Amino acid sequence: MSFESLPAGWEVWNDEPARVVLAYRPDVFDGAEFPAPCIPTIYLSKGRRGRRPGQHDPAPDAAWYVTLYLEPEIEAAPEVVDTRAEAEAAATDVARQFAAGHVDYRSLYQVPRPDYFDRLDDLTGRE
Repeated sequence: MSFESLPAGWEVWNDEPARVVLAYRPDVFDGAEFPAPCIPTIYLSKGRRGRRPGQHDPAPDAAWYVTLYLEPEIEAAPEVVDTRAEAEAAATDVARQFAAGHVDYRSLYQVPRPDYFDRLDDLTGRE
């Protein structure tokens, strides 16, 4: 499987054997229109995604984690699957849901950002 069926706006930023990063609309999350650190990303990682560089390779039987990030510290609960193909399918589904405005990103924030949410609503077509 590959990412040919990603919805408009989502791009593959990085594709390695044990990690894939998808980014939403990097053309607008450039620091001018939207803050660059707020770029929505979906991480697919074999094994739990580590915060430290240089972590060891995951075990061959490690599960795949699919996690939507709205900012580096703002994330949705990961979906855990067994294979990369399942992870790619899950990530594509998350990307579709987000692009269609069906992800309730407001609930992921502890501190509301109403102006930013309104702009993100406009970008994703959410009403």
